[in-house]
Amino acid sequence: MAARGDGPGGREPGADSRADDLSFLGLPGPGGGDTVGALVGAGGSLTRAERSEQDSPTRTTELTGAQTDALASVPRDGRAHSVSLPGLGDYRVQSSGDGSLLVGLPSTDIDATLNRLVLIEASVTGAGLLAAGVTGAVMVGVALRPLRRVAATATRVSELPLHSGEVALHERVPETEADPRSEVGQVGAALNRMLDHVHGALEARQQSETRVRRFVADASHELRTPLASIRGYAELTRRGHEPTGPDTRHALGRIESEAHRMTGLVEDLLLLARLDTGRPLACAPTDLSPLVVDAVADARAAGPDHVWRLDLPDEPAEVLADPARLHQVLVNLLANARTHTPPGTTVTARVHRDGPWVRLDVRDDGPGIPAELLPHVFERFARGDSSRSRTAGSTGLGLAIVQAVTAAHGGTVTVDSAPGRTVFTVHLPARTGQDRQETLPHSQGHPYSQAGQSLTTQP
Repeated sequence: MAARGDGPGGREPGADSRADDLSFLGLPGPGGGDTVGALVGAGGSLTRAERSEQDSPTRTTELTGAQTDALASVPRDGRAHSVSLPGLGDYRVQSSGDGSLLVGLPSTDIDATLNRLVLIEASVTGAGLLAAGVTGAVMVGVALRPLRRVAATATRVSELPLHSGEVALHERVPETEADPRSEVGQVGAALNRMLDHVHGALEARQQSETRVRRFVADASHELRTPLASIRGYAELTRRGHEPTGPDTRHALGRIESEAHRMTGLVEDLLLLARLDTGRPLACAPTDLSPLVVDAVADARAAGPDHVWRLDLPDEPAEVLADPARLHQVLVNLLANARTHTPPGTTVTARVHRDGPWVRLDVRDDGPGIPAELLPHVFERFARGDSSRSRTAGSTGLGLAIVQAVTAAHGGTVTVDSAPGRTVFTVHLPARTGQDRQETLPHSQGHPYSQAGQSLTTQP
């Protein structure tokens, strides 16, 4: 590529008649240098192709062969076309009306400007969208804040223990969030009306349950004396000196038996009524192990056709409990295992520490509890199928008493059953060192304790 100027390789515009056709390349123009031009011969080939120099726009330089070939590929239709010239970059090239001249201007600066504009527009648009999104999120958050408070009220209500006991449903949506002039306020007002309705229904239920409990407690208390009289007179008549026939003796025996059963039922109902009212227990430091030993011994006497086993810890399993009520829990669990399992069943009572709890397991290898009965075993007067029928004298209150007494001690009772295995598990809070310090000034002796016992009995 040779420069045309004052020297032999270049020339100034207007040096000869042939150069006059491309003399415009040296004139000031929009290209500001690097403008290309080419003359098209009669056969369509380029006879001359030059460009103005960037540093000296008045001087021109011939294009290389590759650049000339690229320029020759531009259609001569009078419209602008984009073409890439090797070593020079992108150009917009247009032919003259008669197709005898090609002129091109560099598009690199224009493309860079367009790219910058696109980038600026994209940045501005993105920033605008981000600002709009943040603003919208803030506005939506502010608008939904009352709805979140309504939802929080509903969540607190859903966590209240409404299934039993004395219910206090005082949660309400604040009046500021219950304005019926807004959609959220309408939701809050509707929720308040629903809570008022539920509160009224729960109060009515509570009053009804209170009346029933009072009636059961009063009736149970009133029935104790006549039942004791019936049993006493029946026993006195049966043991009297006056001769009685076999039928009479049988009838008197039945009277005593039924009176005894009714007395047990009345005592159970009275105990449940007392527990429902929250009457405090006579708690004292108690080792669970000797209570289990005594209860298993009583169970063996009542059910000698079962195999009874004990598994006790070496150290005392102390709890702060009412020994009489705790003994009743043990008796009821063992009686349940004895009553509802066939002869030869192995029943194991195990006591051990389980973290902050003292754990009692009563396990048997009997037929198990039916799946449909399992969720209801701790309900009052719950009855099972024929294998757990009332023919054995069960009142249906034993496990309900177990649950009520355990709950009164701050513990829990659960059941897990499958064919060939049933386990009742009682967790009671273990007596801590602080409990010992609090009870020491009030106790002159040692807690009733017996540990390290192991016993297996069988018929």
